[in-house]
Amino acid sequence: MDFTSFVLYFFIFVFGLCAGSFLNVVIFRLEFPNFSFWKNLGGKNRSQCRNCKHQLNWQDLFPVFSFLFLKGRCRYCKEKISWQYPLVELATGVIFFLIFHAQIISVLNWNFLNILSLIFFFYIACVLIIIFVYDLKHYIIPDKILFPSIIITFIYQLFLNFNLIGNYLIAGLIGTGFFLAIFLLSKGNAIGFGDVKLAFLIGIFLGLPNILTALFLAFFFGAIISIILMIFYDKKMKSEIPFGPFLVLGTFLALFYGTEIINWYLNLF
Repeated sequence: MDFTSFVLYFFIFVFGLCAGSFLNVVIFRLEFPNFSFWKNLGGKNRSQCRNCKHQLNWQDLFPVFSFLFLKGRCRYCKEKISWQYPLVELATGVIFFLIFHAQIISVLNWNFLNILSLIFFFYIACVLIIIFVYDLKHYIIPDKILFPSIIITFIYQLFLNFNLIGNYLIAGLIGTGFFLAIFLLSKGNAIGFGDVKLAFLIGIFLGLPNILTALFLAFFFGAIISIILMIFYDKKMKSEIPFGPFLVLGTFLALFYGTEIINWYLNLF
């Protein structure tokens, strides 16, 4: 890797860390339905400690590094800071890094559509990370995040992949149809309706055949985690385990390694 490539990759990773810090703000402020995280990012409503409500200074807001420097505790009240914050920042940095690596050849052509594609993938990554964390914490997938992303994804595919729009729509219908059937047959006990809507987003984002890979991986990891929870944490089958995080995990794996996973599977036979 030459110096220019190193600088680009490093910049993208740091940019991802900063984006992850913003996602933590979004995740927190989504808990307040009437609170706009766009209008109230500065001034008296800027970031503050959740325990003592002290407004955070600039030196408290460096992604990951502030958490490490403060040893995971608030500078003012010494209350423990949730591990969610550095983990979301690191995850966003790594995912941005992987997206850039997958797109770097086209991006370096400096074509407007290629740059737009990179921005779109960064946006969807942010949406999926928000859904992962919020569903894990609150057992709900927020519509105010999900619906705009469905509209933006459809518009993106319509204008940049018009000749494949049928593929993406079929993939979306397969994903949402499959989960809608589960939702109806279980009367909402097996999955929530948010998963039905999320599956449509994933379908029109990934297309065929990667939607199938994402669904398979989601159920695979969901089954493994459920078994572990039942064995070690006395979780019952009726215990509420959000499925959104597994769908997000399956989506990222299918996005980055979908072709390799499909080829590996086909070579087994």
